[in-house]
Amino acid sequence: MLNIFLANSKTECDAMAKIKIIHLPAKGFTMVELLVAVLVLSIGLLGLAGLQAAGLRNNQSAYLRSQATILAYDVADRMRANQAAAAAGAYNIALGAAGGGGSVAADDLTEWKNNMAALLPSGDGSVTNNVGTFTILVQWDDNRDANDLQQFFVEFQL
Repeated sequence: MLNIFLANSKTECDAMAKIKIIHLPAKGFTMVELLVAVLVLSIGLLGLAGLQAAGLRNNQSAYLRSQATILAYDVADRMRANQAAAAAGAYNIALGAAGGGGSVAADDLTEWKNNMAALLPSGDGSVTNNVGTFTILVQWDDNRDANDLQQFFVEFQL
């Protein structure tokens, strides 16, 4: 609604000029404030998503390391159950070698290698005997791109 006042005299005109215009403070958000708020919120959400992704990646690495530990102790337990064959070198196997068949030791190694291939990405392992001290090595790709090979060692004596 627009009110127009017509001054009839100079005194009325002077009186109208002395009327103070009261400016009320603006209420609510302006568009710029809203855009800044949305930008800050989106940056925060992107940071949260990055933290979640890092947590998942680290959790997967911990899971694979746990599986490697279980597999290493699995073959160690098999060797303890068949000490005569282990002492004779029947459990010695290199990385990349396939387990044979026909004996308990060969069947154990075949099953161990198959379990590593099933549970670990690019999973492989080796067993070596160095004068009564056995070294079990479990190796896997922690990054699934063959550039981040992880290894877990266990040394024990029968």
